[in-house]
Amino acid sequence: MVRAKLEHNQCLQIFSEDEEILINKIEKWLKEKNSGDYTLVHERLNLLKNLGNAVFSYPSIKDVQFVKDILVNKYHLPESILAFSTASNLLKTPTKVIALRSFLVAKFHVFSLLTKLTEGNNEFQKQVKDLSYSVVFTLMAEDVYFYCLEDPLFSDNTKSKLADNLIALWDSGTDQRSIHHLMALSSLWAARDSAPPSFGTMDGNTELFRISIDMGTGTEWEDFLKEESTNDETKWALEEFLFGLSFEEIWQVRKRLKRYGVSSVSHDELRKYLSSKPVYSLANIQDPSGIYDFFMERRDVCNLRKRVSAPGPKHTLEEIYLKYRIILEAG
Repeated sequence: MVRAKLEHNQCLQIFSEDEEILINKIEKWLKEKNSGDYTLVHERLNLLKNLGNAVFSYPSIKDVQFVKDILVNKYHLPESILAFSTASNLLKTPTKVIALRSFLVAKFHVFSLLTKLTEGNNEFQKQVKDLSYSVVFTLMAEDVYFYCLEDPLFSDNTKSKLADNLIALWDSGTDQRSIHHLMALSSLWAARDSAPPSFGTMDGNTELFRISIDMGTGTEWEDFLKEESTNDETKWALEEFLFGLSFEEIWQVRKRLKRYGVSSVSHDELRKYLSSKPVYSLANIQDPSGIYDFFMERRDVCNLRKRVSAPGPKHTLEEIYLKYRIILEAG
């Protein structure tokens, strides 16, 4: 029995085929370049594989009878998943889900280590950084799925498919939809990074114009902006994304500009207008972890607004944008 379990674990795919190929190349390169770095990476990879074997040995949610006392079947699957969608239900969340999140964080740390150790080899470093982004977007995708499963505009059939996709993410550690949309989100973030906010009149037109140019014409991003131009929540979420400020901070600055008849504000003046500590840290988004941090900070504030029925966006731009793309796919 023990032998059968070991053989099963050996068959589990901890890394994708492309990841395995790249990791093997990097290990070979490090072994020739720096034996100490090679040993460190080899040990970390073994630990990650051991963790992955444990995580992926847990049964799929589809193979358990109950989730938070709700019978799991094709009619109740979306409801079952939503039952543990909030942090307050941590102790009721299936072990497979919690363990998978831990695995993804550990995987991100390994890829971050490889990114540092491949300095000087641009080809390897770029590929590893792309893998780090894929982990980040997989973690973000989980939140987007929960958002869509809560949305009454999605049909029961679509929600069932989304629930299946979310379970597939938990079972495999990857999400084909987020990988498919990785290019669009990467382009959005790259455009955001190349067009830092100039503030000025605080209308966001300059920043949006720059990002739209970088994203290109005739893209889904352009269609998204056209269709969502009259949606207040999308507009507010976009402004938070563009300025790196919360809805409340943007409102405070605009109110001050209007009160004192000031036509524009500079970056340095902005901080004087906002005496309190900034709501969002605006970490370096060249670092994949910075993208995730900024996303989570905005998501947490959005959730707080929902709980207290406060004005402002209740979802992040990334959630709204990915939901838009999911709707397109659903037809």
